[in-house]
Amino acid sequence: MQTELVKTYNNKNEQVLIITKRIKPKASVVYNTYWKFATERQHIFFKRFNGESYPWTRDKILNQHKFTNVYRAADRVSQYLIKHVIYKGSQKPEEVFFRLMLFKLFNRISTWEFLQSELGRISYKDYTFKRYDNLLLELLDSKIPIYSAAYIMASGRSNFGYKRKHQNHLKLLELMMKERVPYRLQQSKSMSEAYNLLHSYPTIGDFLAYQYATDINYSTLTNFSEMDFVKAGPGAKDGIAKCFKDFGDYSFEDIIRLMADNQEYEFERLGLDFNNLWGRNLQLIDCQNVFCEVDKYSRIAHPEVKGYSHRTRIKQKFTVQNQDSIEFCFPPKWGLII
Repeated sequence: MQTELVKTYNNKNEQVLIITKRIKPKASVVYNTYWKFATERQHIFFKRFNGESYPWTRDKILNQHKFTNVYRAADRVSQYLIKHVIYKGSQKPEEVFFRLMLFKLFNRISTWEFLQSELGRISYKDYTFKRYDNLLLELLDSKIPIYSAAYIMASGRSNFGYKRKHQNHLKLLELMMKERVPYRLQQSKSMSEAYNLLHSYPTIGDFLAYQYATDINYSTLTNFSEMDFVKAGPGAKDGIAKCFKDFGDYSFEDIIRLMADNQEYEFERLGLDFNNLWGRNLQLIDCQNVFCEVDKYSRIAHPEVKGYSHRTRIKQKFTVQNQDSIEFCFPPKWGLII
C-alpha cells in the first residue's frame, strides 16, 4: 500500500489534504528495460546530434529497427511541424491553427509540401474547399498516399457526408474555424480543457485529441505544462501492460505520471546516465511515448511478455539515410539553450 496526499477543497472552498491509501502497481521484468531503453535511445539522439558516425550503439535491436526519439518534440514530424508549419507564416491565431491542423489531419510531410508548392503559401485567408480538394484528388489519382500511417482517423463520412476521407476532414477543419476553435483554445484554462474541446469534434477520439492538444501547445495558442495532463494511447497501453504485471488501483494515466515523477530516482537506482533534453526532464507525453516504443522493443528483448496485442515483430527496419548533424528547433517558450 502507498500513502498519498490528495489536495481537495471543502464546502468553504478551503484547500485541505486528505491521506489516502493506494495499491501500488507491480513491476515486471520489462520495467527496468523501460529506463534502459530511454537512456540508450537518448544517447543515440545526442550522438547523431553531435555528428558521430553510425553505429551509435551496441544494442542490436536499436541498430536494426526504427524507434522514435524519447522526446516527442524531437521526432522528425514534430520537428517539421515546429520549424516549417507553426512558426513559419502569420502568427494570427486563426492562421496558426489552420496551418497546424491542416498538417496534422494528414500528418504527412510530403502532402504538406505538395500543397505548399501548388498554392505558394498555405493560408486560411486564401482557403477554398474546391482548390484544396482538387489538389488532394490529384495526388490520390496518381496513387500517391496523402495520409501518414502513424494515426488512424475515422473517415467522417457519417458526419459530413462526403465519399472521400480527405473531403470530410477538410469540412471538419472548416467547422472548427467557423466555431472559432483557435480563440476558444486560447481561453482554455488547462490542457484537459483544450483536450475536451478538441475531443468534442467528429472523428477526433481520445488519442488524437491528446496528440492535437500537445501539438497546439507547441505554438503560441496555449501555454500549458506538459506535466498537466496525459492520455494513454493504444501503444502506450500495450507497453504499460508489459512493464507492469499488476496495475494495483492505478489507471494507465496514473502509471504514466508515476514514471514521470520517479524518473530521476529510477535512473539513479539503475546507475544509468540519462542525458535529458538540454535540462528538460521527461514530460508526461514523453513517458507515454516511451511506453509505445518499449512495447515494440520488448517484442524482441522480452518475447515471453505478451502484452495486449501479442505482436512478435517490429515492422520498421532502421536504415541510415544520412549522417549529417541535425538542427533542432523547439518551442521558444521552453527556453532550451542548444
